Amino acid sequence: MAKDPVRVLVTGAAGQIGYALVPMIARGVMLGADQSVILHMLDIPPAAEALNGVKMELVDAAFPLLKGVVATTDVVEACKGVNIAVMVGGFPRKEGMERKDVMSKNVSIYKSQASALEAHAAANCKVLVVANPANTNALILKEFAPSIPEKNITCLTRLDHNRALGQVSERLSVQVSDVKNVIIWGNHSSTQYPDVTHATVKTSAGERPVRELVADDAWLNGEFISTVQQRGAAIIKARKFSSALSAASSACDHIRDWVIGTPEGTWVSMGVYSDGSYDVPAGLIYSFPVTCKNGEWSIVQGLSIDEFSRNKLDKTAEELSEEKALAYSCLA
Repeated sequence: MAKDPVRVLVTGAAGQIGYALVPMIARGVMLGADQSVILHMLDIPPAAEALNGVKMELVDAAFPLLKGVVATTDVVEACKGVNIAVMVGGFPRKEGMERKDVMSKNVSIYKSQASALEAHAAANCKVLVVANPANTNALILKEFAPSIPEKNITCLTRLDHNRALGQVSERLSVQVSDVKNVIIWGNHSSTQYPDVTHATVKTSAGERPVRELVADDAWLNGEFISTVQQRGAAIIKARKFSSALSAASSACDHIRDWVIGTPEGTWVSMGVYSDGSYDVPAGLIYSFPVTCKNGEWSIVQGLSIDEFSRNKLDKTAEELSEEKALAYSCLA
């Protein structure tokens, strides 16, 4: 029996990430090759013409799974009945802007979009925030969409997770699909902690720890971490634009695993509402290792945390607490 189409909202849909993301969704990369979709695309009025161009291209691509397209600059129309919301639109930091100025702009954007989702989205709508500062934007959204369960509001750290997998795979000259269980802890920022303590690689002799195979703690505790932390900046330097293709692909990975489930024995990184696990302050949106089943994520419990890791977890939590305070001061 055919499944009902899922309504997927993409905000900032005429931008670089949006342009890479919507065809992936329409092709079934996000929800599977047997799940039809109706795309809701939102952007700001100055981008209306470009947004209409994206809609034209979606029609021209004749995607069999795409059962409809809503392209609008009206946030209420965009949010009506959506089951999944991917929040790519935000206010980017421009030269000379203070952090508080950027935060203030994003607080007002996420406050209004949260209110529209609260009033018009389908029950049990799943939300993924991509726009930076992603963790804190997600927290603001949670604040102003109180009827959306807190477990349904997440932010994207899968891009960082995938970057970490990629770095390990390149270092060891193995297939990236053979590397698993890296972790991104904390903020989607340069304080994030990419952790390979529990990561493994599939070899002909079975699964072996990444640390043992790399056999270079100085690299794993130094250059590896900074490369993953700074990868976004490196891509901007090379491309003159921020990561789009990889961000779109990892947004699909995030939602697909959340909806369809993670493979047995594998976890992924998601920015989720902290319940105090691993002594991370409750009430932050913080990246943890999670497994997903039946549309629900659960934080992986009981992993050992050494002193090096503890310091890194605390440092990124401090930054998130400061961001939270700054965001709430913008609301005052």
